[in-house]
Amino acid sequence: MSLTIQLTYIFDPLCGWCYGASPSVEKLMHQEDIAVTALPSGLFSGSGAFPMNASFAAHAWEADQRIGQLTGQAFTEEYRRNVLESGAGSVDSGPATLALSAVHLTAPEREFEALKAIQGARYVDGRNNGDAEVIASVLTELGLDAAAARFAEPNEELLTFNKKRIDAAQAEMRRFGARGVPTLVLGEGSEARVIPSNGLYSQADDLIASLRAA
Repeated sequence: MSLTIQLTYIFDPLCGWCYGASPSVEKLMHQEDIAVTALPSGLFSGSGAFPMNASFAAHAWEADQRIGQLTGQAFTEEYRRNVLESGAGSVDSGPATLALSAVHLTAPEREFEALKAIQGARYVDGRNNGDAEVIASVLTELGLDAAAARFAEPNEELLTFNKKRIDAAQAEMRRFGARGVPTLVLGEGSEARVIPSNGLYSQADDLIASLRAA
């Protein structure tokens, strides 16, 4: 099959709903007739980052339980205890976003694998993936040494590329009035449109069928 269905997946590495959507997104990526472009939104990076606090922790854990029920994705007690309730750290997807851009520049075919590992480090292993040292460890554990080296000492090329991806994602979100992630954009140019992302939490086969019928 030719790649006829163009889909843009806008996400944030610290978004629990994006973690819940990961199995469906991966299945989309394995379809021969669907081309998925993943763009980080920068939702929790830069000015969007903030110190972890009890209010956010409670809100996140409540949402995480719903996500887990819908998707079967694991949100462990280690995550709750070590990340949400530790009283330390921040909600900051800047390091993870930069790391994914480094992977894209060095081993693009492994970027989604890296995203899943970064998500798993947080939600399963209870490691704070807002911490640059944790992110560096994840890259090293995956054997992504070139990306790890670039992440450790980001040059102008990496920083510019990272900003370009975030800017592109935010421009698409503004264009369609999308307020959160994950956001799915079907098509390109003037024909592009946002499609409901709730299909990512039910049967991926149904979402795939609807994309093919669109």
